[in-house]
Amino acid sequence: MLDDNFLLINEAFNAQSVSPFEMDLLLEDGWRNFGTYFFRHNIGIYRGDLRRVIPLRIFVPGFRFSRSQRKNLSRNSDLRIENRPIIIDDEKLDLFDRHKQRFAEHVPESIYTFLSTSPASVPSEAFEICVYEGEKLLAVSFYNLGEESVSGIYAMFEPAELKRGLGILTMLLEIQFAQETNRKFYYQGYAYEGPSFYDYKKRFNSLEMYDWEGNWLAFSE
Repeated sequence: MLDDNFLLINEAFNAQSVSPFEMDLLLEDGWRNFGTYFFRHNIGIYRGDLRRVIPLRIFVPGFRFSRSQRKNLSRNSDLRIENRPIIIDDEKLDLFDRHKQRFAEHVPESIYTFLSTSPASVPSEAFEICVYEGEKLLAVSFYNLGEESVSGIYAMFEPAELKRGLGILTMLLEIQFAQETNRKFYYQGYAYEGPSFYDYKKRFNSLEMYDWEGNWLAFSE
């Protein structure tokens, strides 16, 4: 429920180039980006309901892997991980088409809904984490780099391998990268107030949420 004093935020712009320092500032102010399209909004519609949008981030120096997260990493220790600048090829396009069948609504049309046509460098430096079983690609996640931040863009995985928890795995690997490179924040994107499909983003410790008034607070539902 929105009160009478609620101030609606719904803004967007396009940018072909954003420096790491600028990326940090944008993320800190609640902005997200899909390719060159930057946006922020504090209200969304989820399954017909009007919901408050909650930007989330992890304070990396304070983060500790939970028991279930450590189990996820252990369960998938047989897989090969590659971390590199984004390259879109037919194998990733095919995985995207299989993964998007999981969605009942807001089904993305193209991987380029989330990425520019030069995704490794436009609008900013961006990388991918690829997860392989032998030579078979099982999962990919894409993320932006700031000076002090890592920001998840999009992740996809083989639907037939649901029990492995590959979507969470790639988030954990991105957090590990943030730790290893001494980043301060890991931004996992937007969630909604109340239960939703995006609640998996809330299941991390050292979690903070943006109040849309310039403040990041300890997460509380």
